[in-house]
Amino acid sequence: MAWSIFRLAVGGMLVIEGWPKITAPLAQVGFVENLGFYPGWLWSPFLAILQFFGGMFIALGLFTRPIALANGVMLAITLLYHFTHPYGDAFLTQAGIDALKAGSEFFTPEAKVRLIDGGAKFLHQVQGKAELASLFWTGGVFLAAAFGGGYLSLDRLFRKQF
Repeated sequence: MAWSIFRLAVGGMLVIEGWPKITAPLAQVGFVENLGFYPGWLWSPFLAILQFFGGMFIALGLFTRPIALANGVMLAITLLYHFTHPYGDAFLTQAGIDALKAGSEFFTPEAKVRLIDGGAKFLHQVQGKAELASLFWTGGVFLAAAFGGGYLSLDRLFRKQF
């Protein structure tokens, strides 16, 4: 039962994260081409389909191993991207920091606290979360690829192990 819940969580998160990509399948053309995947008009919708519908298949435990393996490769590339392209050390320029310190009306009190150092601490927190989330989801789909759908899966219902 625990394995099915984990598989459902991993697949469900892929569906949630894939929904914006399905609604705008060509939105990531430039991004995938910057990663070296050409043509972007082909890879962007392919990745949207893989993430959204692949997440559904993983959640249901249908064709679990091949779908999870494909998503694992995609997420491993995402993980590598997060490690090699950090968010940076500053969110604000010096002029922005000066405006913040001068009491600009453009900043909420919460923003003033988070951005007083130019946003360095905030960006490092965001970077850490991106890396950890990518690591977790990548590991999760590779576990599904290794162990399959499990007892409560459509793969088992159809007596197919892929």
